[in-house]
Order: sequence, then C-alpha cells, then structure tokens
Amino acid sequence: MESVLVANRGEIAVRVLRAAKELGLRTIAVYSELDRNAMHVDLADEAWNIGPAPAGESYLNIEKILDVARSADASAVHPGYGFLAENAGFAQAVMDAGIIWVGPSPEAIATMGDKIASRVAVADAGVEAVPGTHEPLESIEEVRAFADTHDYPLAIKAAHGGGGKGLRVVYEAAELETAFDAAQREADAYFSRPEVYVEKYLEQPRHIEAQIICDTHGNAVFVGERDCSAQRRHQKLVEETPAPGFTDEQRERLAAAALAVARATDYVSAGTVEFLMSQAGELFFLEMNTRIQ
Repeated sequence: MESVLVANRGEIAVRVLRAAKELGLRTIAVYSELDRNAMHVDLADEAWNIGPAPAGESYLNIEKILDVARSADASAVHPGYGFLAENAGFAQAVMDAGIIWVGPSPEAIATMGDKIASRVAVADAGVEAVPGTHEPLESIEEVRAFADTHDYPLAIKAAHGGGGKGLRVVYEAAELETAFDAAQREADAYFSRPEVYVEKYLEQPRHIEAQIICDTHGNAVFVGERDCSAQRRHQKLVEETPAPGFTDEQRERLAAAALAVARATDYVSAGTVEFLMSQAGELFFLEMNTRIQ
C-alpha cells in the first residue's frame, strides 16, 4: 500500500489522513462543492472534486469515487464512518477494481448489517443473543406466539435498522397490532426494508460495547469497552470508558464473546460489537457496527 483515498469528509477524514501521513502514505481526499475549503482538503496531498453539495451526488456516488480512485492511482480506499462505510456493494466494487478495501469483507458487512442474519451467525459461534426470532415476521400471530412463550415486554425491531428507528416496545397484548404496523412502516420509511423481527425486551439493561480490531492474518484483539447506557429514545447521549463498575470477570466474558463474533464472520479491521447486560449480569449480543467508530 502506497497511497490511500479517504471516501469521506469532516473529522473522520482528518483522522484517517493524519494517520496515513504518519505511515508515509500518499493521501488523497475527495470533496463536494460545499467542502472545497474544508480542513481535510487542505490536509491531503491531493484532493479531487466529486460533485455538487448533495451527498447523493458526491459522497454517495460510488462510480464517481471509483473513477477518482483509478485516476489518482490510489492503492487503497478507506471509507471512514457514515456514507458508504457499511455498504457491502461499495466494498465489493472497490475490491473488483483491484484496489485495497480498508475494512471488513463485503460478506461480513452484509451479514452483520442484517439483524436477523447476525443473530444466526453469532448463535453458530456460541454467543447468546437476546431471545428472539431468526426469521422476518410474516404476521402478527407470530408475535403473539412469541409473547405466549416469552411474555411481555417484547420489542418489535427493524431487521435492517438501527438508532431506535423501526423499534416498538410492547408491554401488553392490546398494543401488539399498533406496534407491529408502526414498526413495519418506520422500517420501510427509514431503511426501504419493511422486515421486522421480535425479541424479548430487557428492562433497564446496561448497553456495553466492545471495541475490537482484527488483521488479515487471523489475529484479533479486544481493545476495551464503552458503557453507552445513558440514552434518550434509544439514542446514545454519553459513552464512558472504561465501563464504570465493570469487573475483570465481566470484561473477560465480554472480550471472549466479541472476539467469537469477529471470528464467526472472518472479520478484518476495526469494529464494535454491542451487547446488552441484564440486571442479573447476563451478556446478550445486540448488533455489530462494521466500521471504525
């Protein structure tokens, strides 16, 4: 690797460009018309315009970014976070162009980006997820059947979502139909995918995230945890590291589970494995962010 194109802007682009410079790599920035005078443009060895201000016409324009990567003779592409960072199609397109993709494989991105597929993958690796369904819900009757077995409260969640979108918590049977319809509508509106699944809703859990990094030689390390329990409407407000009151035994269990998830998907690069910890101290896999954070 001799050069890297950073397919992003702002703080994350600056962080990656600075790191690349420290490694002696030639750095390539891309920018929209809006960001012509941005810091990341000035910091890079060279910068290429990729279109007008709207992100859909610039930072989300895969063909334009690839055209620049080829023209600039970029050895590698780093996606940063946001925009195309967790887009399996973009990762595959970069690799198909003969350019190094600085991130996890397209297969890992696709698997962990699908809440249901990720639950199946971690189960196969011996990691326990929050009790729930492993297939998209076909009808509200399936939710009622799940409630009969696991009782309330339960959560109906978008299979391809996150950030609290497409999520409805149900505390009693009378709320089921409204919650089911609302979760599907919101999932479709935000993610263009209406599929939802159901899982047991854990009340007042701790939200603990494990930071990992894996190389291409099969090495994987746990590099600390964050407590993200301070939330409003399922959106994180404060993240604290190390997690307060977290015991060495709990940290060891967290690390082992996070690395098992990584190995299950042949994960490469930095990533975050999210868990919920019940009041009894049980750890349950929640999801994985297949990007730097």
